[in-house]
Amino acid sequence: MPNHLPPTSTDDRAARRAAVARARRRQQARGEGIRVDREAEENPKPPEAPLPVRILNHWWDRLVDAIWSGSLSGQAEQYASHQTTRDYICNTLGWSLWGLIFPILSVVAARFVGIEQAGMFSMAMVAGQLLLYVANYGLLTYQVSDIEEMQSFNDYIIHRVICCAVMLVVGFVFVKVRGYDAQMASICTGVFLFRAFDGLSDVFEGRLQQKDKLYLAGISMVLRDGLAIIAFSVVLFVTRDLAPACFAMAIAEIVTFVFVTLPLTLLETERSYPASTRAVKELFQLGFPLFLALFLFNLIDSVPRFAIEGFLTYEDQLFFNAMYFPARFIVMVAGLAYKPQLVRLASIWADPEKHHRFDVLILSILGIIVALTAVVEVFMATAGIPLLGILYGADFEQFRPLVLIMAAMGGACASIDFLYQVITVLREQQSVTKLYLIAFAFAVPISILLVRFAGLAGAVVDSLVVMALLFILLVTEYLSIKRRLEN
Repeated sequence: MPNHLPPTSTDDRAARRAAVARARRRQQARGEGIRVDREAEENPKPPEAPLPVRILNHWWDRLVDAIWSGSLSGQAEQYASHQTTRDYICNTLGWSLWGLIFPILSVVAARFVGIEQAGMFSMAMVAGQLLLYVANYGLLTYQVSDIEEMQSFNDYIIHRVICCAVMLVVGFVFVKVRGYDAQMASICTGVFLFRAFDGLSDVFEGRLQQKDKLYLAGISMVLRDGLAIIAFSVVLFVTRDLAPACFAMAIAEIVTFVFVTLPLTLLETERSYPASTRAVKELFQLGFPLFLALFLFNLIDSVPRFAIEGFLTYEDQLFFNAMYFPARFIVMVAGLAYKPQLVRLASIWADPEKHHRFDVLILSILGIIVALTAVVEVFMATAGIPLLGILYGADFEQFRPLVLIMAAMGGACASIDFLYQVITVLREQQSVTKLYLIAFAFAVPISILLVRFAGLAGAVVDSLVVMALLFILLVTEYLSIKRRLEN
């Protein structure tokens, strides 16, 4: 019986057609892949730009689009708020660079133009730092803790512009009264311009912190101060002249403010309601005790420097400021620990049931300051003093006891600044003005006598004694305020 193949079923035919279709698709894909490869070889894509370039291009495109639309504050926000890790990292970087710009530039000046001219630059920076408190008017803490926005951001802007203008006028008068020569006058002018825009930027970065975007404020500070350091160093290296270097630093600050700080704040925070003359006047009234206290505190801190300028040399001025930098480091690092907590402190104090937590936080931060001071003392006693000599190209071993005294003074300064911020959060800032007046009245005659008869050592000892006195006065006043408010 002949063998016959079984009839092919419908399912088998469908499976065969599917297999043939898959084979054709694979063949077609291989052909398209070959064409794609050939096109890639003939028209290669340009390499991807580095990350900083891509960020810069994105920011520029966003800025141009916002300008063409006619409003920066009306644009959609692109960066999230409440980024705790980013806040601490970026704020730490920003405040660290801001605090280190003075010592960094002093070292650069000492290396490129010598100790004496670096001392002149240091004196100009001291005066500029003092005038910065005229520009800031002491309102940063008040602004960032203004959770209910009793004053609009536009009120703060107008107030700050007026203060910066006053600062520049006072700086001009200061130069004339001191009778500086053309070189020193030019150095001071460049430094004062730099500090004026530093003060103007501060109110915009305060807005970012107020809106829980502290990390953006930190990024702004890093860009501003980083570009200023680069501009100063490059121009000084090329010209060996401090005056154009100081103006280059000021120009770098202005450029960064215009293209980064101002637009970043307007793009990343909601539109502020209009300003009012009444609210701006209120800011001057409310902020005056803050301004007077901060200005007097920094004037007290600067009195030994002015005494040095009057009785000693610019070389002594540089040595004093170099020894002061460990103290400045303590103040800066302590500020990094407590300044991000100011809004939290205000919230805790607003709830009477949490006042115990408020006390614990105060004591904890004071303990951190004490520990930090001890660490800096040990470092300066071992590696710190030789490091100062390497950086400045001078002998600091002769000043060993003075360096250690300065570090102790830094702990007192950090504690004073922290207690002042706490009293501001309690809205009792007017209570401390008299304390600063007492300390200032004590500091001026003591400083003149000690510097005149004991030289550089007298200036250092004077700094510690006056700050210790002010710290004791502030502790007493804080305890009195707290008892009164709780009762």
